[in-house]
Amino acid sequence: MALIRPFRGIFFNLDKVNSDDVVAPPYDIISPELKEELYKKSPYNIVRVDFGKDFPNDSEKDNKYIRAKKDLEEWLRFNILIKDKTPFFYAYEADYWIYGLNKKLRGLVALVRIDELGNGIFPHEATYSKPKADRLNLMRSCEANISPIYSLYNSPQRITSRVIEKINYKPILSAKDMDGAIHKLYRIEDLSVYTDIENEFSNKAIYIADGHHRYEVALEYRNEQNLHLKGKNSNDLQPHDFIMMFLANIQDEGISILPTHRLVRGISSISQIIKRISPYFDVYNVNLNEDIRKVLSTYGRNSIGLYVVHENYWYVLKYRGIELDDLAPALRSLDVVLLHELLLKRLLGIEDFGYEMNLQQAIKMVNSGMYDAAFFLNPTEVKDVENSALSNVRMPPKSTYFYPKLLTGLIINSFK
Repeated sequence: MALIRPFRGIFFNLDKVNSDDVVAPPYDIISPELKEELYKKSPYNIVRVDFGKDFPNDSEKDNKYIRAKKDLEEWLRFNILIKDKTPFFYAYEADYWIYGLNKKLRGLVALVRIDELGNGIFPHEATYSKPKADRLNLMRSCEANISPIYSLYNSPQRITSRVIEKINYKPILSAKDMDGAIHKLYRIEDLSVYTDIENEFSNKAIYIADGHHRYEVALEYRNEQNLHLKGKNSNDLQPHDFIMMFLANIQDEGISILPTHRLVRGISSISQIIKRISPYFDVYNVNLNEDIRKVLSTYGRNSIGLYVVHENYWYVLKYRGIELDDLAPALRSLDVVLLHELLLKRLLGIEDFGYEMNLQQAIKMVNSGMYDAAFFLNPTEVKDVENSALSNVRMPPKSTYFYPKLLTGLIINSFK
């Protein structure tokens, strides 16, 4: 189902820069304060291309997208960035710690032929229009994929996985992220395995894990470019027909998903909540000294944590399993859907809420008065991502936080 191909990757030249100084997290988790830090790290930090600053005097002829193109071209011209002379498949590895465990996320970096969503490539999460407009303007200007989309596939054969696991030579680049994870990028140098890799993907579905906006933008950009080519009698695949992806096998052990917690206003007391939700949820008190993450894990699926300002307990809300017949079967039992659709929207009448990854930070925001309550979730499971994707239904935004985030700046794909 997926057509993949090797490509000529673009990398930072380690004779000119320090890799730790030039990489960045994905654009959508970069705060204004972090952007300033990244700008100060190096005049070549990739944030200047991928997520540059706006200035008061910006115009059609001078803006962050024009500056991104200029930087990218100048860095290539002066060998700050270098491009492989021949196409390769690449291997990406992230060595990280989570909940006291050391794990390795591994995957293939390749070009994947762009197709309509639902036709071999499946989304799992809803998107917003504003980030897509920004990413489309960047792609139009730079004519490149600045970062790979994080995607999943399911292959019990593990052909590509075994190729990557056997790599024992020096990486092209290695860099540390803000959490201390070590990210490495390798060329897959044994060209004799390329046909096996391509064949493995030829009957596999691909599920977008992180990068829905960028994929939808690439699809729109492809359609724009094809309109320009219309009537030129060319049936050959063009560079804009492909997008750079990191492809992780669901059968491997390195994939981690973290929950994103929800913060709400308009709740005055726990008794107000219990009265409204009691037909659907059992409510359990938990001592404030208990680790709510571990408690939720113990209660298992369909358990939602709750912290309300001025209360003396945590609370666990355990769903009783009453059918939500109007929802797609793949969504009915998902914790994040139960929280969004049933608990917040239907029972409590809340549709406006904040997001926070860090559990302790969420509590501080409640205690400070910014919010009245915080709802905590168990992580969405990988199998749920696959099921919802194959069912052509989308989870709410921020249902999944794949960890660690892939670094921007390890590899770039140019359409030129």
